[in-house]
Amino acid sequence: MTRSLGYLFIVLVTFCIACSSQSENTSLPIIDNIALSKSLLKVEVLAKDLNVPWDLAYADDGYLWFTEQSGSISRAHLTTGQKTKVLTIKEVWSLRTTGLLGLAIHPDFKRNPYVFVNYTVKQDTTVYNKLVRYYFANDTLTQPKLLLTTVGYRAHNGSRLAISNNGKLLWATGDAYNGNNAQSLSSLNGKILRLNLDGSIPKDNPYPNSYVWARGFRNMQGLTVSDKGKVYTSEHGDAIEDEVNLIEKGGNYGWPFIEGMHNKPEELAFADAHQTKEPLKSWTPVIAPSGISYYNSSLIPEWKNSLLLTTLKAKSFRVLSLNDDGTQIKAEEVFFENHYGRLRDVCSDAEGNIYISTSNHDWNPQPGFPLSGDDKILKISPAKKPTHKPLTAVKVQKGNAAIDGAQLYNSYCASCHQTNGQGVKDVFPALAGSKNVTGSTTTLIKMVQNGINSKSGQQMPSFSFLKDQETAAILTYIRKSWNNKSSAITPQQVKSNR
Repeated sequence: MTRSLGYLFIVLVTFCIACSSQSENTSLPIIDNIALSKSLLKVEVLAKDLNVPWDLAYADDGYLWFTEQSGSISRAHLTTGQKTKVLTIKEVWSLRTTGLLGLAIHPDFKRNPYVFVNYTVKQDTTVYNKLVRYYFANDTLTQPKLLLTTVGYRAHNGSRLAISNNGKLLWATGDAYNGNNAQSLSSLNGKILRLNLDGSIPKDNPYPNSYVWARGFRNMQGLTVSDKGKVYTSEHGDAIEDEVNLIEKGGNYGWPFIEGMHNKPEELAFADAHQTKEPLKSWTPVIAPSGISYYNSSLIPEWKNSLLLTTLKAKSFRVLSLNDDGTQIKAEEVFFENHYGRLRDVCSDAEGNIYISTSNHDWNPQPGFPLSGDDKILKISPAKKPTHKPLTAVKVQKGNAAIDGAQLYNSYCASCHQTNGQGVKDVFPALAGSKNVTGSTTTLIKMVQNGINSKSGQQMPSFSFLKDQETAAILTYIRKSWNNKSSAITPQQVKSNR
């Protein structure tokens, strides 16, 4: 070999090693595998060390866009995960569930680079939500145009954005902690709002000169549109009946007079008078459903024609299989329960890869979380071979659970007061060592039966729907846990205080 050829060989080898090293450095770390009936999937970390990534949206520019609750809008490359911040909105007010929330990308982003966001602001003591359209150019968002504002609150702002198949902007708003807003056509809260992309009112909306498309919602956390144009939402109930709804033009979904299924005399009467719509599915105990996304890709055939749902309280990712016309949920599978912590949103890209975001740095951290690197955006896609012991689904079975105080507490109380009874500072009081817990049994029972709605803003829903045996089991559990050493409460005591 001549000297020149030898030198060329060394250069080529060095170049190949460098390319190989670069390829390894830009590959995404695999942290789990999932085994389905036919498919093997991998879970990779697309982005990490984020501040509550609230909403995810795929754009046809090869990036996943996302909002962080504190006010940042960024995008991550779908293959390398390289992250670029494109805007920080300084006027965002972030507290508990307020902040930079909903995000929607124009479906033909390359030719129409519009980005829509909604966020909470506070001026003096007034809270409201802004819906703003931006134009993307030169790696930044410019030309902000205010499209609409709604009344806000420190909670129950919703809120999600989506663009319908016929090019209308949908905004899912919360009731701003006032149930009366949800039914009133003069309020934009507790609604699905429908706008033209320039912020004007579409002529075919159901109510003249109104943005309202549907009403009667408490606090929607997810919004998605199917390939056939069907609109689905996920929604938080009060203490019972979290929901997934199929949205119809002009539909009334009942809140605050109906929660979940129409199964009480007063609910049936309201439903008959107002022709309200029942949810496709409801959950009691509640699971705190968050982001929802319609999935119809053949990349993961087991999940084709399904609603993908993330949950906060249940800390899970769920696959809700739909019937052929998308009007019923046939089955539910649960993945990742308590594995990655609270999960905030989900979406998929054009190829069918799925992205979910954790929410372990939000206002309600759970014991054992956050994990190292939280908050994260995870990518789920097909794998050729497993690198970890594959996780599998849990199929949800119907049936009544046994009356067990610890299980009931974890189902109804732990997401607020924590499994250790320590509560959340300045939000939910601790039950460990609380005089309200260890003191008068009559006061405690009535507090649980009637709920709390104090002038200071402290809120707790009524748990009067629980059976006497269930209430007694929960209260006995909290009176004897975390060094609380008080007497048991009997079902007879609960019954006598109803």
